[in-house]
Amino acid sequence: MSESTDRKIRAGVIGVGWAGEQHLIGYSTADDVEIVGLAGMEPDRLELLGDRYGAELRFADWEQLLAEGDLDVVSICTPTALHGPMAIAALNAGVHVLSEKPMAENADVARAMVDAARANDRVLDVLFNHRRGGQVKALKKIIDQGILGNIYYAKAGWLRRSGIPGLGSWFTKMATAGGGPMMDIGVHMLDMAMHLLNEPRVTTVSAATYAEFGPRGRGGAGGLAGAKSGGSGAVDFEVEDLSTAFMRLDTGSTLLLETSWASWIPHDLIYVNVYGSEGGATLELGGAPATYTKLDVWTEVAGVPAELQPDIPASGGHTEAVQDFLVLVRSGDWEQHRGEMGLSRSVVVDACYASAQKGAEVTVD
Repeated sequence: MSESTDRKIRAGVIGVGWAGEQHLIGYSTADDVEIVGLAGMEPDRLELLGDRYGAELRFADWEQLLAEGDLDVVSICTPTALHGPMAIAALNAGVHVLSEKPMAENADVARAMVDAARANDRVLDVLFNHRRGGQVKALKKIIDQGILGNIYYAKAGWLRRSGIPGLGSWFTKMATAGGGPMMDIGVHMLDMAMHLLNEPRVTTVSAATYAEFGPRGRGGAGGLAGAKSGGSGAVDFEVEDLSTAFMRLDTGSTLLLETSWASWIPHDLIYVNVYGSEGGATLELGGAPATYTKLDVWTEVAGVPAELQPDIPASGGHTEAVQDFLVLVRSGDWEQHRGEMGLSRSVVVDACYASAQKGAEVTVD
């Protein structure tokens, strides 16, 4: 691509659900990108999004898109277990890849994706949109400026009151999803925490997982107390619906990460708390019925306790992530962008599940 800047980047998207459309929106904002093709199993969505974003090529078979699309870049927005084979095939075809999170169902598959990116000299990026929120950007700036001093402890979590996605679907099967909320939304919070703390290495993990609602058909659209509509209540549920993990970092600091799809709490909550030698901060995004956003920062100014009110920049979301990916592709400097960061997240998530299964702390390789 660095040698072909006189023509538009040819982009394709595999997967035509909500995430797929977010990638399409991102590509559509770039003047030097042509959306040439889509692949998806839902004919109505394929037609709708193809018309909306001007994609002439539309296939049910993703391999046909790779074979006939003459693509430069492709986004993969499919169930987790499909990320690996699709990404590896695209990379082997010389196409740069932007994959939805989680990177893969386990670290072994993620590692194979990284190997393919290296072997074919292509960019492999994993999209983490939540690190691009306005409050996260503001807190990152405060930490990087040293206002909070040494961050020695942090807590991060994404807790839902009742939000198991697709009870009995691919989301709740181990082979297709790789895990429950730790894999699905916990990886967002792991990424956010690692990003804020300047990418420390996780050395050990002590984790536990629970499945109190999903196996009884509860915690989805029907609520915590309601069984799955039209059934006896029991469903095929192979993953956890709550997980918690205590992590030691190579900086000497520690991180507590918790995530749930269903739990008896007042409302959904995304949060990060950081504890520093010179100050602390709390970031919260609360969901219905008490929807709110908050970033509180406490420190000391001239010996006087002070609460700061930082400016909150605009949130970037998927569009910013797609734009960042395109910047990498255009740069031609791809050596440090083979998916290693996404792989590091997969390694930690694997360690969490291994610790929970073992019932003891494990070392992260």
